[in-house]
Amino acid sequence: MPIRTNRGRAAVYRRLWGFPLRSPRHLAGTVVFLAILVTALGIVLPKVMGKPATATPAGPAATSSAAPTTGVAAPVPSTETLPTRLSSPLLTPTSAPPNPEAVDVAKQWATAWVNHPEGISNADWLKGMRPLTTDEFLPVMSTVDPANIPATRVTGEPAVESSFTSSVKVIVPTDGPKLLITVVNTGAGWRVSDYDQAS
Repeated sequence: MPIRTNRGRAAVYRRLWGFPLRSPRHLAGTVVFLAILVTALGIVLPKVMGKPATATPAGPAATSSAAPTTGVAAPVPSTETLPTRLSSPLLTPTSAPPNPEAVDVAKQWATAWVNHPEGISNADWLKGMRPLTTDEFLPVMSTVDPANIPATRVTGEPAVESSFTSSVKVIVPTDGPKLLITVVNTGAGWRVSDYDQAS
């Protein structure tokens, strides 16, 4: 029986084939190496070998309808033909005399805003403003804690800060901060869409 030594070609082959089986770490490393090798060969070989050219039918129609060759960039259209986000310039709001109904809605809304007896819930507080507020602004108002409102009454008449055909900004004085209330025409009537403290 021949004696096996660590010399010769057979011993080298035994070491190579036995390497992955020595430990789980060796096996995982070998699998990762083989996966990288196969991926690299899959990318490099088609480029080195070249793609065989396919025959295209002759004639003028064939050249216009043929797909562009792989690897060749398609022509970039000029910027003049590209669509823009705005098809027409933005319209500036048209100034208009203040609508009395809008001013009245702002005053009613401010009166409901300052009406928050101690212990009132947000839902009960919102009842007075709900018919005067846009549907989009009601979720914002539902996050307000009435106990944090620093005013308890309206102290004067509303004053129009700016007026357009579809919106009016009204300043309403209170015993706390002055309110800057935005009232918009919703089609179903004038409604409050925003408010802030006036400077």
